[in-house]
Amino acid sequence: MSEANATTFSSNLLLNKRILITGGGTGLGRGVAKHLVAHGAEVHLWGRRDAVLAEAAAEASADHPGTVHHHTVDVRQYDQVDSMMDNIWSTYGPLTGVLNNAAANFIAQTKDLSPRAFEAVTGTVMNGSFHTTLAAGKRWIADGLPGSVLSTLTTWVWTGSAYVVPSAMAKAAVHSMTMSLAVEWAKYNIRINALAPGPIPTDYAWEMLNPTDNSSVGATQADQIPAGRTGTIEELANLTMFLLSDACDYLTGQTIAMDGGQMLAGPGTFAGLNSLNDADWQQIKDKSKAASEKSKSQRSV
Repeated sequence: MSEANATTFSSNLLLNKRILITGGGTGLGRGVAKHLVAHGAEVHLWGRRDAVLAEAAAEASADHPGTVHHHTVDVRQYDQVDSMMDNIWSTYGPLTGVLNNAAANFIAQTKDLSPRAFEAVTGTVMNGSFHTTLAAGKRWIADGLPGSVLSTLTTWVWTGSAYVVPSAMAKAAVHSMTMSLAVEWAKYNIRINALAPGPIPTDYAWEMLNPTDNSSVGATQADQIPAGRTGTIEELANLTMFLLSDACDYLTGQTIAMDGGQMLAGPGTFAGLNSLNDADWQQIKDKSKAASEKSKSQRSV
């Protein structure tokens, strides 16, 4: 996206907003955080790696000291989520918005998945999103406060995707939660929406979803996107800020695709990996394992 085409919001767009980003230490969450802060928000980052979170918080608040707080929380564990939500409410004040961004994903042949691998992905995406949404939502309802929940999904919620089956299943569940709670909680002035971005390069996720040297397959290739390019953090942040602002209080229950036309042109999935052989899959497994071990070494919870 050229600077000439960049959307410019008022620096006060999110003034008095207090927003939680799960999975905020890396990837899309980390990238979006600094844009929320730059437009007036106070931001809380959750994740399992304290050092990474601290670095992300410092980066996001570099020009706005004191606006970003980080907490080590495993969103798969409801007790941790509920306890930290209590801490935020009592120490900083009620949240106004939640961005369910914590995710786990890797490419694999489904026949080779272990139950532990399946649970690592679905526990983070599905359980984590529900735990965080419930913990915030019940407090908003009890306090009579409005709120906004935004979840980061993919277009697989409509099409499914081979080779990322746990992620496709879990994100489809959050898509269903988005529609269901939008109806149930509209009477409390709580909005529930989601975003389904196409490929946006980030460090760790890109390693996990591009673990092969074969550039002709997969769902992350720019030449397979009608727009001819991948998306940017700035574009995702602009849409995120709009949805978390007070500019669209009538919008709820929607999952909005932002993928340069990829899903409509097809395929926006990993069906192209059908052409890989056993050697390719071993390379994928080795690279994914190396990236995962690097991530695990930084966790504090």
